[in-house]
Amino acid sequence: MLLLIVTLIISVPVVLFALSNTEPVRLALWPTDYALEAPLSVTILVAMAIAFILGALIVWLSVLAQRSRARRAERTVRMLEAQVQELKARTEPALSLPPAA
Repeated sequence: MLLLIVTLIISVPVVLFALSNTEPVRLALWPTDYALEAPLSVTILVAMAIAFILGALIVWLSVLAQRSRARRAERTVRMLEAQVQELKARTEPALSLPPAA
């Protein structure tokens, strides 16, 4: 239900924007003669979608690096905890011996 409400809150302004900006614009790629004619709203929405996807990709890549560091740190912690347990096991028999008389 919450997803439906959020979708409606986002969709209504987008639809109103698209209906309000129907003027055609010409998009040309400078070094070539390639040109595309599209409604202004579609042009802006596509540009925003591309920017959103690129931003999400950048964030995902940075999170990926952080997860890698966290996994490496967890591996190091497990190794060090195993070493501590091993050292404790070695020193316990020496501590439990009575002093020599």
